Order: sequence, then C-alpha cells, then structure tokens
Amino acid sequence: MNSESVGKIKVGVIFGGRSGEHEVSLVSANSIIKALNPDKYEVIPVGITRQGAWMVGVKPEALLEYSKSGSHSCLAFNATSGGKASLNCDPTNKGLMLLDKPKAENQVQLDVLFPIIHGTSGEDGTLQGMLELADMPYVGCGVLASAVGMDKTFSKRLFRDAGIEIAPYKEVLRSRVKSDPDLVISEIESELGYPCFVKPVNSGSSVGISKAKSRDSLKVALELAARYDRKILVESYVNGREIEVSVLGNDDPIASLPGEIVPCNEFYDYSAKYVDNRSELKIPADLSAETIEQIRALAIRAYKALDCAGMARVDFFLERGSNRIIINEINTIPGFTSISMYPKLWEATGISYPELVDRLVDLALERYRDKQESLATVS
Repeated sequence: MNSESVGKIKVGVIFGGRSGEHEVSLVSANSIIKALNPDKYEVIPVGITRQGAWMVGVKPEALLEYSKSGSHSCLAFNATSGGKASLNCDPTNKGLMLLDKPKAENQVQLDVLFPIIHGTSGEDGTLQGMLELADMPYVGCGVLASAVGMDKTFSKRLFRDAGIEIAPYKEVLRSRVKSDPDLVISEIESELGYPCFVKPVNSGSSVGISKAKSRDSLKVALELAARYDRKILVESYVNGREIEVSVLGNDDPIASLPGEIVPCNEFYDYSAKYVDNRSELKIPADLSAETIEQIRALAIRAYKALDCAGMARVDFFLERGSNRIIINEINTIPGFTSISMYPKLWEATGISYPELVDRLVDLALERYRDKQESLATVS
C-alpha cells in the first residue's frame, strides 16, 4: 500500500454505463473526482463501458481523457487505460476484484462508492441493489427511492398522495403504441389535448422527450419515446416557469434556494442542457420570499415521500397567471457537471462544490451506520 494513502477514505467513483446518458456521466464524474480533497480521499475511478464491462483506472484521470470531436473537445472513456474488474458481492471482502490480475493481487479495497451513472442501470435502483448485496456504503438514494424516482408515473402517484400537485398525465405501453397507434393517439387527444409532452417513463436528462402539437408530431413523439422504454408518459402542457431545488440529507434533509431555467430551445431538452450553452440559469430564482419557502418545503416533502437519502434535485413548474406550484419530477442522481443546477444551487445557498461532495460522502457513511443498527438486531 502506498504510504501516502494510509488513513485516507477510499472512494470509488462509478461512472459511464449503458445508459443513454453515458456522456453526461463522464463529465459529472470528472468534476467530482477533481473536487474530492486529495488530503482526505484516495479516489479509485470505476468506469462502466457502454457494453457493461467494469474497468478500474490506475490513476483518477486514467479512464477519462479529452478527445477531439470536430471543432470541440469532449470527454471520452479510455477503457484501454484500465483493468477489467467486478464488484465483489461477498460482504466479508468489500471492494473490487481485478479480473486480469493473479488472485494474490486482485483485490481493490473500498470504503465507500460514489455512483454517478445517470439514467437506466445506474439511477434506477439496479446498481443500488448490487451495492446493498455487497454491503457497501454508497452515496445517494437506496433501492426503493432510486427505482421509484426513476419511474415518472410511480413517483407522480406518491407525490399526489403526499399532497403535492401534479399535471394531468396518461401512461401508455409501447406494445399498445405498436399494435394500435391511432387508438392511443385518439385517447390522448380526448384526455389531454395539445400541446402535450411525451417522455419515456424511465429516462433522464430529457433523453427521448418531445413536445407534441398535432396528431402527426404526437405519433413521432410516441415512436421516439418507445425507443427508450416500454412505458411512455404523456403529460398535459403546463405554461409555467421551470424551477429547480436541490435537496441534501438523510432523515433530516435541507433544501437549497430555488433556481430558474430559461431554456434556449422551446423546452429544456438534452441539447439545451448539455450541448447549447445559451440557456439561462437564474440562481437564485426571482421569486417572492413566500413562494421560495413554499417551493423549498414542497421539495423536502417530495424527497421524504420517496424516502430519498443523500441527494436529489426536485423540479417544479410555477404556472404563469395562477402561481400554482406543480411538481414535474425528481432526479436522484442529478447532473454534477460544471454547469449543472444541483451543485450551482448549493453554491448559491452557501455550500461550495468540494464541501458538497464531502458532505455526500459523510451522508453515505452515516446512512450505512444507521442500516447496521437494523442488521445488528437480526438473529
């Protein structure tokens, strides 16, 4: 063991994955790795390829490198610089196994994991279940909150039960879209009308989302959403300001000041979030003190309704004219890029990016200790 790493907390930052948000995850991970205090943490980068292979880098920057894409530089996953690995699900030997090393050298011990895989197979409870099986502390929400938070229609039901207003919606199965698209479209027109938003139920970063204004555009939108999930969410259009709040904590969470997104495109789609930097982020949002407190309280209520832990970003619409506060969705692994709302809102509230990352690791360890109290009572 390197003498410089003795006493440091070993943090495995997991990124990449098979999700449609693979590239976003790389940028988020790069920011987190740079923010973790090298005097306190030893960072072990854990990259998951688009095919699902786990790789461990020798150095924090080993699996992430900048490459040219046309006239722009972008982060790329350099799988050749790492070794193949697998999470050891034996709770008596926590960490990673290096698959191309002899048995005597194939263990990478870890104290805590920081998953930053957005979207499916990372944010939806599947990875969290694997980490629970391995009995590893990890940053962020557990299995239930992750799965329900990712499923936009299930989370809406819980929000509604918690007394938080939601927009009218309809869930449609991909099989119905394929078998009888005209009937599905007629139902949507009758129940919701135009314009409406069409989204994959289990997706994030606005991947696969469209705004439909007519029968023809609705058909195209349904087909696009069906490429990403078997369940499709269709929502009534809300003429509202897009307000976001960051939440941090376990059993006693706190909410940041709200921010407002003024998208450069017709709505805050993938391009507006990560490609085109013309969208305006107003931090904090220009709201009355009363509205700010209402939105912060609702964000915490939504967070608790799903039994979230560690972190989440809660997105609302503030309806123009009525000032009704309508919840849009919750993101249990929000973006952590340099332009992402989650860390920016905390910076405006008084928590710097490095301090935020530090708190999240502490919350993960706190949550793990709390879980051990339950396990200790099992005979």
